[in-house]
Amino acid sequence: MKKIAGSYVVVPVRSQAVDFSGIIKLSETGAFLWKLLEKGADREELTAALLDEYLVDEATASADVDRFIARMNEVGLLE
Repeated sequence: MKKIAGSYVVVPVRSQAVDFSGIIKLSETGAFLWKLLEKGADREELTAALLDEYLVDEATASADVDRFIARMNEVGLLE
């Protein structure tokens, strides 16, 4: 993940770049989750972090984490 001109982007490298030729633009929340994933956070830790950082209820945080993980899996950015 890189911050370019005020936006967070993820660019696939190595084998991921073969299957996906583009970039993913992340929101502030997406960048927050990405940084936690880089540190090895699991789904429950991501949800707990959202609850701690943002004014959101548990159902919303959980659904947001699920959507984020699903999207990153769709484009092959998570192992």
